[in-house]
Amino acid sequence: MARKFLYIVAALIALVLVAAIGWNLFQDRIMRAVFVPSTPFVPLPDAGAPDYARPAAWLARPDLPKDPSRWLPPGMAPARDPRIAIFYVPPTAFTRRTSWNAPLDDRETNDRLALFASSQASAFNGVGAIWAPRYRQAGIGAFLASGADAAAALDFAYRDVARAFEAFLRQIPADRPIMLVGHSQGSLHLMRLIHQQVAGRPIARRIVAAYLVGWPISVTADLPALGLPACATPAQANCILSWQSFAEPADPHQVTDVYDATIGLTGHPRRGTAMLCTNPLTGTPGAAAPAGANRGALVPKAGLADADIVPGRVPARCGPRGILLIGPPPEGYGAYVLPGNNYHVFDYALFWASIRADAQARAATFLR
Repeated sequence: MARKFLYIVAALIALVLVAAIGWNLFQDRIMRAVFVPSTPFVPLPDAGAPDYARPAAWLARPDLPKDPSRWLPPGMAPARDPRIAIFYVPPTAFTRRTSWNAPLDDRETNDRLALFASSQASAFNGVGAIWAPRYRQAGIGAFLASGADAAAALDFAYRDVARAFEAFLRQIPADRPIMLVGHSQGSLHLMRLIHQQVAGRPIARRIVAAYLVGWPISVTADLPALGLPACATPAQANCILSWQSFAEPADPHQVTDVYDATIGLTGHPRRGTAMLCTNPLTGTPGAAAPAGANRGALVPKAGLADADIVPGRVPARCGPRGILLIGPPPEGYGAYVLPGNNYHVFDYALFWASIRADAQARAATFLR
């Protein structure tokens, strides 16, 4: 199943991104009718809360017999001596409108989470052991709605993530370096986690890097509150990376319209501020890189039976406002592209091998 993930994951992330950035009024009304619960927010029962002291509460964990984050394409190998612990928070996989948050026993959600771990977290199994919590994440409806119910659903999901992180810290060595990895809702929760539980504390010195992909981070209204700088050079450690991928011609207004209407973690408006953009091919902001610099994108084979690593297919450069531009629409990714040439669906897949190498370089710097 894991070997068939790429387009399946793309379809689901497309829904998540639609929810995150919003559609125009007509489409939004349709999406609300389909995905937003018709009842007020009610917390899921305490009896269903994940017990992060138990392996069953984890999607990925070093001692699990079946761990989707260990998936690898041919020619790749996992870390032989995993000296870094990776805390990965997956994006939204819950699409039902029966509740505002996902129950842990929803089979469809769990199958999708396994696909996410196979396509995203697997890029990091070359540097360490991956821990990914099952959490009662907010459903897509929470991103389409506004008001108290949606906010409560996100707060509820975050509390699980925060408890999982505390349990993760208790179960790894006290001096083990940590890498934080997320996408979409996962990156949103990691931003809050860093702000509330990492910034300004001794644990901040243990952070190898934080990959907060797929969620806009304001350079001036968010980053100062996170306590870690943006990664300015390749192989730099103890810093933050983020990007949002668009082919050209790019029209990111569906991202920027929502972004400009919100307040950052510092309490200041995000309106008009630049979004953090790290080029995953260079490990730096601002620099352009040709397709030849791409170590390999995950590209599905015919029939969705497998995924190849194809080097040299996709270039990247950071454009205005902090959008990652990838040139003309790349071959092999015709489906599931969002309006405005938004390739956020493929944020990890487009640069999978380069992300893997980037993580290895930052880990080597940190360990030295």
